[in-house]
Amino acid sequence: MSIKSAMSDFKRLKLNLVKPVPSDYEISRNQTPKHITEVAQESGILSNELEQYGSHKAKVKLDVLDRLHNVKNGKYILVTGITPTPLGEGKSTTTVGLAQAIGAQLGRKCFANVRQPSMGPTFGVKGGAAGGGFSQVIPMDEFNMHITGDIHAVGMANNLLAAALDTRIFHESTQSDKGLWKRLCPENKDGSRNIPIGLLPRMKKLGLDSKDPKEWTEEEIGKFVRLDVDPKTITWKRVLDLNDRSLRGVTINQAKTEKGLIRETGFDITVASEVMAILALSSSLKDMRERLGKMVVASSKAGEPITCEDLGCAGALTAIMKDAIKPNLMQTLEGTPVFVHAGPFANISIGASSVLADRIALKLAGTPAGLTPEQAKEQEGYVITEAGFDFTMGGERFLNIKCRSSGLAPDVIIIVATVRALKVHGGGADVKAGLPLPLEYTTENLEMLEKGCANLQKHIENARQYGVDVIVAINKMSNDTANEHAIIKKAALEAGAIDAIVSNHWEEGGQGALDLAHGVIKCANNEYPAQKTNPPQKFHYLYETEGLTIESKIEALASKMYGAGSVEFLPEAQAKIKEYTAQGFDNLPICIAKTQYSLSHDAKLKGVPKGFVFPIRDIKASIGAGYLYALAAEIQTIPGLATKCGFMNVEVNDDGEIEGLF
Repeated sequence: MSIKSAMSDFKRLKLNLVKPVPSDYEISRNQTPKHITEVAQESGILSNELEQYGSHKAKVKLDVLDRLHNVKNGKYILVTGITPTPLGEGKSTTTVGLAQAIGAQLGRKCFANVRQPSMGPTFGVKGGAAGGGFSQVIPMDEFNMHITGDIHAVGMANNLLAAALDTRIFHESTQSDKGLWKRLCPENKDGSRNIPIGLLPRMKKLGLDSKDPKEWTEEEIGKFVRLDVDPKTITWKRVLDLNDRSLRGVTINQAKTEKGLIRETGFDITVASEVMAILALSSSLKDMRERLGKMVVASSKAGEPITCEDLGCAGALTAIMKDAIKPNLMQTLEGTPVFVHAGPFANISIGASSVLADRIALKLAGTPAGLTPEQAKEQEGYVITEAGFDFTMGGERFLNIKCRSSGLAPDVIIIVATVRALKVHGGGADVKAGLPLPLEYTTENLEMLEKGCANLQKHIENARQYGVDVIVAINKMSNDTANEHAIIKKAALEAGAIDAIVSNHWEEGGQGALDLAHGVIKCANNEYPAQKTNPPQKFHYLYETEGLTIESKIEALASKMYGAGSVEFLPEAQAKIKEYTAQGFDNLPICIAKTQYSLSHDAKLKGVPKGFVFPIRDIKASIGAGYLYALAAEIQTIPGLATKCGFMNVEVNDDGEIEGLF
């Protein structure tokens, strides 16, 4: 089936646009979704490549990549944003609305690729991630709760490794090398050893695979069975998919059965687990297996990194994750396809959906070989993928980490801006969830807005450093004025954006994003006059990974992206830099965990702060994911709940339908 014929079979779901706009769950419930098999067929996915999870969700097998390996990729669009308020500025809504405009309104093949939401924020203040208004993924309740269980699989895999590590420490503390050898690898009747398959990689790592275990010396047996974990170096934590501040710091092994091996640790939220980052960055099941094995959980007392492979856990973790690696297929309110896959926490991790979902979508949106340039342009489709929080977080990591891993590069970067957020950066009062907006956000204030546009201009400047053209999407809200939109457009063009386009997708669905859709298509095909007279550079990363120290890469991010004057490495961070450099991990890219509410590390510093000291208090290694992540200031790896939370409004009616989510 050609791309063109597949699109000719597409059935658009009509919207019943209502004003004022109802709640998200009311809009979702009032739409009748297509059966997921129909969405798959329209998208070019074969029936034997689909695994249904009910009527409106399915997993897509990775076999589709083999079938379409000769297809030229479609256009790749990255959606990111300015520094947001706690209310969010509509990146997910823009992603979905744009996909509805290109796919349902213009009839082009188009996929929206988004992360699976954590139920922590869903039940907290932030809410879910399905978009909103008349631009959302449906059914939104299924989207925001469980989907196909991928996050639960990540949590189980993560916690199995944590249990295996603590158990190994316990047994090594109570047994001799001979006792460990006897129990880990019991002797068979013929005198051979029953070595678990999960420990064969450790055998190879130690160079013992060339000898019969019966010939191993006592020293070699000791090296094989004893990891000799230094408890002070353990970095692996347990996780759960919930905001629970009480678990930030806990003490474990207090039962009498644990022989006094008490230690302090804590929990992370599941989406902050390295397992989730690996799910997002893996290119195949085999690649995921290798990455899981490389995860470092601690160091030995001799300073050697201890991995998941050393514990014999990687195969079991892969077994838990074997279905989670398949992207999930859903649909928008207007019936266009959506891939929902992976959900790395955007504060701490890469904050992007999966490489595999993007690759599959790009092939499905692509064009067959042998077409003329004109035919290819007519038939090619679009993949719109979102990066969490603002450009200095999700966008930067998307380009420096995800693109470095996938080998892909975006054709256009969209930066979502709102009048509301820019007024915050212009000196407006704090915006708080659950409270009425202060007067300056509901009335025209051009001076405040103009001052706040410096934040938008900094994000445009940051994005252009990668050699990709930028379009600003002005996410329209009910209190906006035409004068305010004009100020934003003027500031965006002055900063080097190709265009700045007002979009009203929240209120009007895909129809409200048509201007943005036309602009994105035009930009992706280099048809703006500015692109013809001043073509963009070739895509490139902000820094090289080889030949630079850990410190210099962090300093590059802090100065070029955030505007810092210097970086302060606190003692714990200095010790980790020394340790990871000695272990050979200094050639990896960097992910910096920081607040999303400022370009800096301090949420109180609005606008475009400059010359500040950027503190790095700790650095952790995500070797399987392929990066180091540095913690700035007091960033938390598991959120807490507010006084008034979203879960207080959730109920199930007599028909078994979830109400009150948003």
